[in-house]
Amino acid sequence: MLIRKVQSGLLRMKKLWADAAYAGELERWVKEFADWTLEIVRRSDAAEGFELLPHRWIVERTFAWLSRYRRLSKDYEFYPQTAENFIYLAMINLMLHRLAPEEKNHNYTPRNHAAAA
Repeated sequence: MLIRKVQSGLLRMKKLWADAAYAGELERWVKEFADWTLEIVRRSDAAEGFELLPHRWIVERTFAWLSRYRRLSKDYEFYPQTAENFIYLAMINLMLHRLAPEEKNHNYTPRNHAAAA
């Protein structure tokens, strides 16, 4: 399972957030298995329509970033490992562009105008 794979690499992790659909047995299992705390993020009973839930926007934002990559916009891959590798590549690309953004050339001249000059 994913949590077993992740556990060995994330020794500092102490808390997970999950949707209300994962309440119940999963909370007990995560506590026993990895000594992590699973916090269930729930909507209030009085809420009608859309309600912004804490920590949920982080996941939604990440999915939005990933969906900008054509190969990740749909489930094209036959092997899950291939899809996972494309996610790594997309996030590496995103980080590189944030750490070293390309300079914008505001003095852009189209090629056909440059040749005429």
